[in-house]
Amino acid sequence: QVQLVESGGGLAQAGGSLRLSCAAAGIIGSITAMGWYRQAPGRQRELVAAITSGGAPNYADSVKDRFTISIHNAKNTVYLQMNSLKPDDTAVYYCKTTTWYRAPHDYWGQGTQVTVSS
Repeated sequence: QVQLVESGGGLAQAGGSLRLSCAAAGIIGSITAMGWYRQAPGRQRELVAAITSGGAPNYADSVKDRFTISIHNAKNTVYLQMNSLKPDDTAVYYCKTTTWYRAPHDYWGQGTQVTVSS
């Protein structure tokens, strides 16, 4: 059974930094991509950043130049370094992992709260 263990959320002041981690366990097949999504109250879940196993990143415009995503393939872990945080970054952040075993499979973490105070 695939499990995604997220850590690193919490409270930060505007302009501060947080680092999120997500470790995937129980993977069958190979991981093709990992990423972070977020959902604020009353809003739809949106992509924050994603990265392929080959290291190609993709960012939402709202976080470009502030957030950095990285992947450690040997540890099946993805990181999100969040700098210059803004109150608008407040949301529950979810880790998503895409694997390949005969077909693509998506798995989600339970989410970690990030709150940025002004």
